[in-house]
Amino acid sequence: MKIDINCDLGEGYGPYDKQIMPHISSANIACGFHAGDPDIMDDTVKLALQHNVKIGAHPGFPDKEGFGRRLLKWTADQVYRSLLYQIGALQAIAKANGTSLHHVKPHGALYHYGCQHKEIAQAMVEAIKRVDPSLVLYGPANSELIKAGVKGNLTVYREVFADRTYLENGNLTPRTEEHAVHTKTKHAIEQSIQMIQHQKVTTKTGKVIPIQADTVCVHGDTPNAVEFVKALSITLQQRGIQLGS
Repeated sequence: MKIDINCDLGEGYGPYDKQIMPHISSANIACGFHAGDPDIMDDTVKLALQHNVKIGAHPGFPDKEGFGRRLLKWTADQVYRSLLYQIGALQAIAKANGTSLHHVKPHGALYHYGCQHKEIAQAMVEAIKRVDPSLVLYGPANSELIKAGVKGNLTVYREVFADRTYLENGNLTPRTEEHAVHTKTKHAIEQSIQMIQHQKVTTKTGKVIPIQADTVCVHGDTPNAVEFVKALSITLQQRGIQLGS
């Protein structure tokens, strides 16, 4: 069995990036809107190459103050052009370093915007296809984003979150609510194993629901992120699960 571990990096947490990168298989690199800048993007691409980690674009809303987690009600055209701009920027830096992009994973509020709205998801998929139709799209199973990706003939990875709790409808618990994030490594690892090996997750209310997992996300800004990603990587390999995208 094989599973991809992805992490949102290049967001200004340099020391954490260096400690996390050896234990993941793909990195979602901020493209300068919600976080990051050309220097950080270039440094993070170089770091990923050192550890043979796949590189993905992590486009977000232009909201560094809110870390891209506040919704901007953009039109589909605005989303389309923004993704062209952000993916293209990281693509150029990757090319300058002798490599190429593997995937695209929208960030924060932009991610959820595309997951919930068909026309926004379609705009994202169209932008990705225009830049490079071989890029993989990361998103939650059964979301509008993944549906649009499948319809648009993109390769899709159905994403689950190791350090976030789930609602009974399969959505993530909003960060504005209590217990939205797993703060204990033990709980996050137990949830990850359940999702990867059994394709199920226990929700915040205790109900067990089905879930599909091709890639597991660990947030680089989560408390104890370094400790957790190391423990998760070791646990998976001890269970005979290979890491890779």
